[in-house]
Amino acid sequence: MAAPLLADYSKLFDLTDRLILVTGGYGHLGRAMVLGLLAHGARVVVLARHEASFAEQFAAEIPDGRVHFQVCDVASTPSVQAAFRAIREQHGAPHVLINNAVYSAGQQPDALTDEQFAHGLDGSAGSAYRCLREVLPYLRENGGGKIINVASMYGMVAPDFAAYDAHPQFLNPPHYGAAKAAVIQLTKYFSSYLGPENIQVNCVSPGAFPSARVQEQAGFVAELERRNPLGRIGRPEDLAGAFVYLSASASDFVTGHNLVVDGGWTIR
Repeated sequence: MAAPLLADYSKLFDLTDRLILVTGGYGHLGRAMVLGLLAHGARVVVLARHEASFAEQFAAEIPDGRVHFQVCDVASTPSVQAAFRAIREQHGAPHVLINNAVYSAGQQPDALTDEQFAHGLDGSAGSAYRCLREVLPYLRENGGGKIINVASMYGMVAPDFAAYDAHPQFLNPPHYGAAKAAVIQLTKYFSSYLGPENIQVNCVSPGAFPSARVQEQAGFVAELERRNPLGRIGRPEDLAGAFVYLSASASDFVTGHNLVVDGGWTIR
């Protein structure tokens, strides 16, 4: 077999005409994911509950009608099913699903109600499974595809509770980390199960990407920076490349992988 030409390598990250679905694609990190995908030629559908929020985030940056909105509540199987059917009818079968949406309730580690704990688990792990399950017929229609789940550094390590001593309002709750650990294992499970069908399943574990609201607390940001080998918090654009890579042909031989984007937080 002849070696690939230079021109072939130039297309490793080309997403031209690839249809990518992103749940929760207009939030702090979701918006950067979407913009990174669009910059490499993808067509993107953002699945979320509020179209007004989508329009607010992308009104000035919608390129040639390549980003669209589809109402979807990832907590509801009928809503997910209806959303995927509508996308298939309007845009064709998707090539990539990114499970980014999350929901939770409750924070105090030793005082969560049963309902809060179950809700938090479903908000990361349950919703990811629900969307993964329902997208499979459409990926199979395309002869394969990619699923990218969003986990977290707190699915890998416990919080350093000293970072929250002066800022307890930002304390990361236990059901969040437990759910994100489940997302990592869910990724491994389905990468093995779906590999024979040419469906790659990977996940990304971000770390220390506080929202704009959290960044208003300079003292807490300093605590995060002090614990990170790179000495700073993550910027949304730091995360975008991971999703471009895992959505593109460059990662066709990568599956079951947890790509950690945390500035080195979890190496210590």
